[in-house]
Amino acid sequence: MSIQEFRLPDLGEGLTEGEILQWLVAVGDEVKLNQPIVEVETAKAAVEVPSPYAGIVTALLHEAGETVDVGMPIIRIETGAGENQPVRDDVSDALVPTAVAENPPGAPSAPGSPEPPARTSVLVGYGPRHGAAVRRPRRPVIEKDGVTEPPVLGRSRESGVAVGDRARAAAQQGVLAKPPVRKLAKDLGVDLTDIQGTGPGGIVTREDVQAASPGIAAAVAPANAEDEQRIPIKGVRKHTAAAMVASAFTAPHASTYVAVDVTPTMELRSRLSVLPEFAEVKVSPLLLVARALLNAVRRHPEINASWDEAAQEIVIRRRVNLGIAAATPRGLIVPNIKDAGSLRLPELAAELQGLTSTARDGKTSPADLTGGTITITNVGVFGVDGGTPILNPGEAAILCVGAISERPWVHDGAVSIRQVCELSLSFDHRMVDGQLGSEFLADVGRQLADPAVLLAWA
Repeated sequence: MSIQEFRLPDLGEGLTEGEILQWLVAVGDEVKLNQPIVEVETAKAAVEVPSPYAGIVTALLHEAGETVDVGMPIIRIETGAGENQPVRDDVSDALVPTAVAENPPGAPSAPGSPEPPARTSVLVGYGPRHGAAVRRPRRPVIEKDGVTEPPVLGRSRESGVAVGDRARAAAQQGVLAKPPVRKLAKDLGVDLTDIQGTGPGGIVTREDVQAASPGIAAAVAPANAEDEQRIPIKGVRKHTAAAMVASAFTAPHASTYVAVDVTPTMELRSRLSVLPEFAEVKVSPLLLVARALLNAVRRHPEINASWDEAAQEIVIRRRVNLGIAAATPRGLIVPNIKDAGSLRLPELAAELQGLTSTARDGKTSPADLTGGTITITNVGVFGVDGGTPILNPGEAAILCVGAISERPWVHDGAVSIRQVCELSLSFDHRMVDGQLGSEFLADVGRQLADPAVLLAWA
């Protein structure tokens, strides 16, 4: 018998942390190889992690709701002899758990055996790093009659900084506190060494710092906690925020707009919905917009591109992985349909329906969230006429679809009530100039205004 310790793997493209949503097993449960044991929310999606061991669960090392760094142990499993080899599958090469050492750290090795090199934790999947990590020694403090006292105030010849100030700063570095909390303490003039941390493991929290400076804290925190709600930025929301900031300040955005009379498209939608080929799927306006976009990409392949900064090249993709922005309870995600341009209209309808249903249930896989080449965002479902969306990182364009509403419109020489939709295209001006962006958007609009063109180009 041996105890195996399984560490949180990298579940997709260099993710560094994940939140434990729920355990699917409990201490004392028997688990089988590849049995799902925990549901984890990463920056991209919620996924079920399989066990690489068969055995009995002896410990769950983190509770639901905790955010755990990749590479940290999450569960211990007691296995039988010969069953301690991990099963590597296509989830990730990082599914390589590390067994708990037979000898605890610092214990002597067996007589005559070579002393193994020290080993420190690294991200799972990137291999071990040998050589023990060494902490910089803390500055000593003066003890007098059993009471710790700071050194006598003075000035160093080198810097002119008060020695006592440096001692206090050094002491504060030994306090468990995250960088934002340290900054808050500095802004409020609070000495961290005077605070007893109430967080896990004695870490000093934001609330601890505010409580230590009630006069100043009142200005930065409400007197009544019921006046506000704080939502931790983690998981999908954290990833989205970082990606949007990176996109907004990396790609030079430009936008173009067009209003389209989509009355003929809505009539086509009604006719398609009764055909046997569409009996099992929903024929939505988004389906026809997607078809029009895919047709336009075929006519303007340069729009389906990305920017390679290292090589200083524009990369034009031959396949279209069509992203659909989806609002979910965990935040905005953009799953994509692989090689969408090769699909017939009924197949595209089925893929769209499955994609949105899976996203709504929070079961989108990491694979479906990577590799997108161009995106559609449909703000019309919220009753919004249009907008200028930020590009999905790594893509050259994103099409925004507004609400379809009845408006007065000049049709056949007379003003009549028609169904009108506003389309806008945001694009990366490094790869897409105004002419290409405008011609592409005009092609999408032309197809929706005249479905005969849409079907002819399909």
